[in-house]
Amino acid sequence: MLDARDARLADRSREALVEGGLLAERIPAFAPRVAQQSLAMAVADAIDQRATLLAEAGTGTGKTFAYLVPALLSGLKTIVSTGTRALQDQLFHRDLPRVRDALGSGLRSALLKGRANYLCLYRLEQARGEPRLASREQSDPAQSRQFQRIVAWAGRTRMGDMAELDGLPEDTPLLPLVTSTVDNCLGNDCPFWSECFLVQARQRAQAADVVVVNHHLLLADLALKQEGFGEILPGAQVFIVDEAHQLPELAAQFFGEGMSARPLVELARDAIAECKDVPGALPVLQSPAQALEAATRALRTAMDGLPPRGTRYRALYEPAVEEALHALDDALLHLRDALGPLREASPGFDSCHARAQAFVTKLRRWNDGSAAAESMFDDDTPAETAEAPPADEGVLWYELTPRGFRLQRTPLDVSAPLRAHRKASRAAWIFTSATLAVDGHFDHIAERLGIEAPQTLLTPSPFDWPHQALCYLPPKLPQPSAQDYTRAVVDAVLPVLEASAGRAFLLFASHRALRETAALLRDGSRDCPWPLFVQGEAPRHVLLQRFRESGNGVLLGAASFREGVDVAGDALSVVVIDKLPFAAPDDPVFEARLDAIRRAGGNPFRDEQLPQAVIALKQGVGRLIRTEHDRGVLVLCDPRLLGRSYGGVFLDSLPPLPRTREITTVAAFFATPATMPPGTPSESRIPNSESPVQ
Repeated sequence: MLDARDARLADRSREALVEGGLLAERIPAFAPRVAQQSLAMAVADAIDQRATLLAEAGTGTGKTFAYLVPALLSGLKTIVSTGTRALQDQLFHRDLPRVRDALGSGLRSALLKGRANYLCLYRLEQARGEPRLASREQSDPAQSRQFQRIVAWAGRTRMGDMAELDGLPEDTPLLPLVTSTVDNCLGNDCPFWSECFLVQARQRAQAADVVVVNHHLLLADLALKQEGFGEILPGAQVFIVDEAHQLPELAAQFFGEGMSARPLVELARDAIAECKDVPGALPVLQSPAQALEAATRALRTAMDGLPPRGTRYRALYEPAVEEALHALDDALLHLRDALGPLREASPGFDSCHARAQAFVTKLRRWNDGSAAAESMFDDDTPAETAEAPPADEGVLWYELTPRGFRLQRTPLDVSAPLRAHRKASRAAWIFTSATLAVDGHFDHIAERLGIEAPQTLLTPSPFDWPHQALCYLPPKLPQPSAQDYTRAVVDAVLPVLEASAGRAFLLFASHRALRETAALLRDGSRDCPWPLFVQGEAPRHVLLQRFRESGNGVLLGAASFREGVDVAGDALSVVVIDKLPFAAPDDPVFEARLDAIRRAGGNPFRDEQLPQAVIALKQGVGRLIRTEHDRGVLVLCDPRLLGRSYGGVFLDSLPPLPRTREITTVAAFFATPATMPPGTPSESRIPNSESPVQ
């Protein structure tokens, strides 16, 4: 092996990953992979040169080890950002310790999450005073029991990470009552500051050499959202962004701004909760706080007749909505003014006053349709409370939930701020994912991330696709716009499920098609002997667990099941995709982005819609083969793959699966898995240039 003192980082990284290297010697079941070694060397070169790398690593490459090895061997301060908190936990608790131990590295690591993941002792103490939580005799005994679990856990936890509480639903209304936000955190004025779990997590991260975060936290800091990570980012010399295909959309959220119903209600309730320690405060605040809650509910009621998502213009077209927005503005002003004289009474009142002022600013910006709406303030509004207008107005839109709403401003282009932050860091940036390229090119993701002339690497999946998988394109399906399309898809897929004995994901472009398919499979007229698991009928993780345990289940899912789902082995042997996953036409941000491309002289379909759909399709396809032992059939139902000129872009972006239109070939694939790989002379292959489907 090379002398570590003389070898460059790329060579040292490769040596650690080859046959007989440190990882092979010290990690059970580690299998050297050429693609993994190539990726590790590319990452190492980018680190050495403080360059920017875009790397697509096909499923099975082992990209996590490929970037951890050079990062740890470099000895540099490294931030690793993942797509979700679940991946973050897996990376920190499983992958990172294994690689670090194998390399004999003494580097310190830390896990840092956003503040909403940590117990806030002050908010917990405030919540103790709520009768509906403190007493089991109140109207919601289940919620009271959950709260008592949190109280008991709070007395013994060392990290304060809410993920330690097994079985606590992610959407429980208790979480915002016992965690903090940027708005309601008291900072240094908090009586529990010295015990704060978030502060302790920041301190560990500041002292660590490798810090594992998620994209939300990374972007919150870049967007100056004060998540408390700002003291760590400036010292980092390496940034590794895994699942990087998610970053542009998430960045648009964080570089914009929004307000929603729940924080407004929380402000009203927090103001009342602060009154218990300040005599005379309750009579002053009770009426304005109740008025704010009522105005928030009234706005949601006024929006009942609107589509679930739409532009600000569409919302203000309804007189009742416009009137309710002005009533909410009045309620916020009254609460803000009532809190003003109480600011010196407690840090909590001061925080509530600042939150009320911030909501007034955001609401007026949204109502006025301008970032300069702070000019509408009354003359007595302190100038220092007004926020600087953002450079990009973006698109103003709303979204409705069953009991709430969100008013949002989203920039259409985040490339400039991302580029500026990247250049200011003077660090190496590695962006990697299994789905970054479109037809072998990185132009689309590079443009959206603001990257000019990056280093690039495309490492295809090392799986034996011609023998492990088969792509079936059912013949004679109608166009996706046809009224009976979903029924035709079900009829085409049933023979595949019979051949595979279930064991399938059916992924849909819309929830409507998902529900229609579930009804068709359950109506008794079709032979459907397999257990059905339908998105929306149970939490996502519960559905996946039941699917794995069933052994022959059929899971019906939408977009959220296209990525981040790992079912290896025989339990999943078929992935069905009903339509090409073009973005929904009712997304106001997406539509505004297309309009902007059109105004700039571009082609919205070619420049945005097609690349985004290709990446989404690749994510869904990636569910099928997860290990070198898996075998399965991919069913692509959309006839546009063969009937439209752009279909070749989709097919050329997929792994090299053999393709067939014969159901007999699918049946043969499952009938003789050990001896008959796809690719026999009788198999019907389809060239990318095949004539349109009739």
